[in-house]
Amino acid sequence: MSHKLTRRGFILASAPAILPALGANDRLKVGWIGTGTRGNYVMARMYDAVPELVEVTAVCDTYQGNLAKGKDQVQTRGGNTPKTFVDYRDLLKEPVDVVFITTPEHLHHEMAMAALAAGKNIYLEKPLAHTIEEGFDIVRAAEKSGKVVQVGTQNRSNSLYIMAKELVDQGMIGDIHYVRAYWYRNSTSDNPAWRYAIPADTNEQNTDWNRFLGPAPKRPFDKRRYFQWRLYWDYSGGISTDLLVHQTDIANFVCSQQVPFSCMASGGIYRWTGPNDDRDVPDTFSAIYEYPDKFHINYSCYFGNDHFGYGEDYLGNEGTIQVLNRQTLHFYPETFRGKPPANVAARKELHIDIPGNDNYAVQAHVKNFIEAVLGKAKVVAPPSVGQQAAISGHLATLSYRNNKKIYWDEKTNKYRFS
Repeated sequence: MSHKLTRRGFILASAPAILPALGANDRLKVGWIGTGTRGNYVMARMYDAVPELVEVTAVCDTYQGNLAKGKDQVQTRGGNTPKTFVDYRDLLKEPVDVVFITTPEHLHHEMAMAALAAGKNIYLEKPLAHTIEEGFDIVRAAEKSGKVVQVGTQNRSNSLYIMAKELVDQGMIGDIHYVRAYWYRNSTSDNPAWRYAIPADTNEQNTDWNRFLGPAPKRPFDKRRYFQWRLYWDYSGGISTDLLVHQTDIANFVCSQQVPFSCMASGGIYRWTGPNDDRDVPDTFSAIYEYPDKFHINYSCYFGNDHFGYGEDYLGNEGTIQVLNRQTLHFYPETFRGKPPANVAARKELHIDIPGNDNYAVQAHVKNFIEAVLGKAKVVAPPSVGQQAAISGHLATLSYRNNKKIYWDEKTNKYRFS
């Protein structure tokens, strides 16, 4: 099978293009809220993608260790010394053009709303918000503000998913009614999932516990909740909003879908249990989605075996597209037990592997955002699309926590249980 884009072409399409250099005074001024592991990673991808278009002038984090790391990266990669803040509201008073928000999800809503009110363009990590209702608040505020907002579902900027969508649109796998998506991980008993290392110097003062809690329920200082926030409902939707949303979102993109009308989810806390285990979120999770036009997603996630890894299988009646680990694409035409129709028999298998392609995708996603702010592009993941992805995740969480099938009414933007 031939295609207009070769493997080399995909690498070039994924890698950041170099735009004409702007003068130092013409660069977009960037404020960065959240300089932990993800924040520093995205910042690195920004410097890889568009160093000549940006200047990070302010960074913010509630943990002094993260704040120091963020400042250090700016000094090392950007060649300037940013102002540092513990309270994001102080950063928003700065004359920055764009704000990156890479914080725990329970803080997305208040930070995004405040940033929009302050007249800032925003790059907001997924999920859009901690609840469906908060997500709609952000969508409305973004539309009213006229500011550029990009949600961090970077798979939409991944060259292999763009190719997968082209193949589907060209009819290369025929009608598609079924997608199987999965994300499997494993780790040893001394390194449970999302039990990130807690810095030895951690205390209530250098983490600013109250600012971390934000709108979450008040409770005594807890190091584990601060650094391992993905494990608790107060700050996270767990697998549903941290992992699943990436895959339901990209299935929507590849297959031209939007929001399912029902979801049924189940799972539980099966591994690493013991007297000191205080997790809320499951480590084993499955969700079934039904869409209005005879489309189905079967999602599964398990933190106890990584043999099958990460990927999606797009199962058409004339072929299969498989995207694995964001860097490998396979296309297989159906064989029909050795007697395929002539049009299907003419199709050849396709196999493409681009190591490190997720890095390229994040770089492309950030570049798309910066170019949109400069008026040279439109964002590929606006708040309305980010909300569609988030709704899928929240429906799964709600179904799991209530042990009921849940239905979504697109006309009223409300859910109900069966």
